[in-house]
Amino acid sequence: MSILAIAFGFLVGVSLGLLGGGGSTLAVPILVYVAGYDPKQAIAMSLAIVGTTALLGTLTHASHGRVSWRVAGFFAPLAMVGTFGGARLSVYFSGTAQLTLFAIVMLVGAGLMFRGRLSDSLPEEDLRPSLSVAWSAAIAAQGLVVGVLTGLVGVGGGFMIVPALVLLAGLSMKDAVGTSLLIIALKSAAGFVGYLSLVEVDWIFLALFTAVAAMGILVGTRLVRHFSQSGLRRSFAVFLVVMAVLILYQNRDVFFFSGV
Repeated sequence: MSILAIAFGFLVGVSLGLLGGGGSTLAVPILVYVAGYDPKQAIAMSLAIVGTTALLGTLTHASHGRVSWRVAGFFAPLAMVGTFGGARLSVYFSGTAQLTLFAIVMLVGAGLMFRGRLSDSLPEEDLRPSLSVAWSAAIAAQGLVVGVLTGLVGVGGGFMIVPALVLLAGLSMKDAVGTSLLIIALKSAAGFVGYLSLVEVDWIFLALFTAVAAMGILVGTRLVRHFSQSGLRRSFAVFLVVMAVLILYQNRDVFFFSGV
């Protein structure tokens, strides 16, 4: 058990508290390169860690009425099916291939952060009180795709879910963030269950890491008002690019078709 890795769990929580996301992009590299876990173990445990901390965030938003249970009830089951399926599909990918895909997703997330999240310019008010067939189909597709990606590489996918909930479901930004956390918590749980029969979980380490991350998210939510969100996102985007490049370099053999 790595005490240093557990300490880093605090940063995972702070990231979630400050940015509303980014937990898995920290958790997976920490679990692989600091704690020394196999990539598949790291992805599985990151789902439990991010899911638990997202649930804590959901409870806070729900207490202020910022969760759309109707939209979550439609989106979450599809995302859960996709995540469970992605976890089961992971047996067809080597750990190297999964980390490479993870790094690519990090670069996509960094690109969105550099530009300023799409959600920054999205409307604050509910513009679509009812879901049409077309919007419902779009949400269903989004849920499945994000779910499969979550199952394969362990990302929560908040940077994709929030804009979808605003643009497709017509939620306000505040409701979209709260609803997204609930969806992340539920689909992360589904993905973790999907991995249980595939990997060995270090339950003691997982519990300690998650507890420290939970403390971190409480601190992060208190600190958030003292920082510029645009500055935080751009700084984190730089970090994502650096980490993604390092991961791609560490797993460069996959580009020579030696690991899929």
